[in-house]
Amino acid sequence: MKFSSQLQSATLIKRYKRFLVDLRTNDNEEFTVHCANTGKMTGCADSGFKAYYSTSDNKKRKYPHSLELTENNLGHLICVNTGVANKVAYEAIEENRIEELAGYDEIKSEIKYGHENSRIDILLSSDGKPDCYVEVKSVTLLEQGQGYFPDAQTVRGQKHLRELIHIKKQGLRAVLLFIVMHDGIESVQAAAHIDKKYAQLLAEAKSEGVEIYAYKAQITPAEVKVIKQVSVLNT
Repeated sequence: MKFSSQLQSATLIKRYKRFLVDLRTNDNEEFTVHCANTGKMTGCADSGFKAYYSTSDNKKRKYPHSLELTENNLGHLICVNTGVANKVAYEAIEENRIEELAGYDEIKSEIKYGHENSRIDILLSSDGKPDCYVEVKSVTLLEQGQGYFPDAQTVRGQKHLRELIHIKKQGLRAVLLFIVMHDGIESVQAAAHIDKKYAQLLAEAKSEGVEIYAYKAQITPAEVKVIKQVSVLNT
């Protein structure tokens, strides 16, 4: 996925009110940008990190700039705009770069489904194949060399796992696809120390036949794209 406009860089001052981040330019100009991330962003938004932001031409927006990437003190690029993960996954599936999800004739996004009033991130269909429901999650939490999901308790994420289990029990394909959006992460694990219920549901989902995959993205200020599969541990 290529960014629609050239990203500009600044220094991150602080994140607050969940969706707002203050940045400082090289000329010491301070301004506020929107941050499309509902998680805690642990280790992804520390003061002093380099930040990359996009600019919208929508005049109705209160904050015309959006935080897209950060760079930590180790030089790891991190895509902190969680919406990008869905676009990256969609593009990779469409281009048959995720082997397990290749070969479908039709791909749709944000389709209503389930018994808990949900929307599936990606729905794959093809004559002669059972429909495939794909839930996409962005992984950015790195602790002691290990990638984790989630980075905060997620009732919504728990619901998605229940929905996938229900889909699988109907005889359809159900897939949880982790997209690793942090240069320093090489494997993914359920963050039981953060959300024990999510970890339990993930293990249950696997035992019920829900397919679980993780693919790492290559991140640059110009483009984010899937490059390789990585391991999912202890599920």
